[in-house]
Amino acid sequence: MSRRVLLVAVLVGCRVAPPPSPQPLCSEPGCAWHSLAHLVDSAVADSAAPGAVVAVSARGRRFFHGSGRLGNGDATLPDSTTLYDLASLTKVVALTTGLMLAEQQGRLRLDDPVARYVQAFRGPGKERVTVRHLLTHSSGLPAHRPLWRQSPDWQAALALVDSTSLDSLPGTRTLYSDLGAIVLTQILEAVTGEPLDRWLTRRVFEPLGMRATRFLPPAEAGVRIAPTELDPWRGRVLQGEVHDENAWWLGGVSGHAGLFSNAADLLTFGEWLLQGLAPSRRGAGPLRPPGRLARWTAPQGVVPGASRALGWDTPSPGGSAGSRMSPRSFGHTGFTGTSIWIDPARELVVILLSNRVHPTRDNPRLGRLRPLVADCATALSDGISCVFDRGGWGF
Repeated sequence: MSRRVLLVAVLVGCRVAPPPSPQPLCSEPGCAWHSLAHLVDSAVADSAAPGAVVAVSARGRRFFHGSGRLGNGDATLPDSTTLYDLASLTKVVALTTGLMLAEQQGRLRLDDPVARYVQAFRGPGKERVTVRHLLTHSSGLPAHRPLWRQSPDWQAALALVDSTSLDSLPGTRTLYSDLGAIVLTQILEAVTGEPLDRWLTRRVFEPLGMRATRFLPPAEAGVRIAPTELDPWRGRVLQGEVHDENAWWLGGVSGHAGLFSNAADLLTFGEWLLQGLAPSRRGAGPLRPPGRLARWTAPQGVVPGASRALGWDTPSPGGSAGSRMSPRSFGHTGFTGTSIWIDPARELVVILLSNRVHPTRDNPRLGRLRPLVADCATALSDGISCVFDRGGWGF
């Protein structure tokens, strides 16, 4: 049986009813949170993306706003149920979460050498690479390789990743690496004995009620999925299949990219993490957050001055978190136009989903929007007005 066929199967565990949905932040015409909606509307009108959804959970109360259209030729207004290709948010929502649970269960140790779990991970200096190095993007692996061009199938692609030489000594510099996330995927599958998508569905997504979140969306879900690029390699507009070429070559399921989700599910995920970090949010639920969560979401200091936590990133000057998030905050971005930031000090979750790569990835405008959304959301959560220049959609 091929890996692609195998990975389509999803093991459905015992269904647990999700907790009641939080109350909306506000809905009246004068609601201050509408200024955040206007900010996103202005960016979409300026072609930062065909459409976008912004979602906020502030102390358990939610706000959603959809803007623009699903894609070229489809004027459907995106909303909290619209599915987006999360791109590198897969690294934190799926891969990091799985590894964090596996560590808590005693299945792996962060400072073990990678070769203990993936014996094919060999080469000069690679015996010194640990799981922590991979999680903090300090392993010395290069950022990327076009596996879909350099290998005939997924097995050869993994072998190519595992045999890739280091560019630098482990722990000496930070270089964001998709190859490292692919190695971490192999580690998680080795210690759990299950494909990545099956294990996460059974252990995380189903218990939390995140029923829209999955790899390999079924064909019938296509009408609810925002399209991504007109891909010259595959010769079609991608809708419901992963945008990242390497993830597609690996069967659509990988720890570096491939997950699809919507704003409602991602707020649920963020609120679950807050249960483990914000004292007033703790309580019984379908899945208890890992007790080591605070350690996973804090800067690791493997490379002095680096902002990287374990899998997650933390605020840094000029980054997507803006300038107001607390030092305890953590988040991540995705190439397709997605981001998530969580601020435990404010009990705040901020989600931005878009398909800025539709119909082409040559669209850099969304980069300006991410920190503005974070700054506006944190200001409003503090009771401060979010005022911006509509023409330049900046404060």
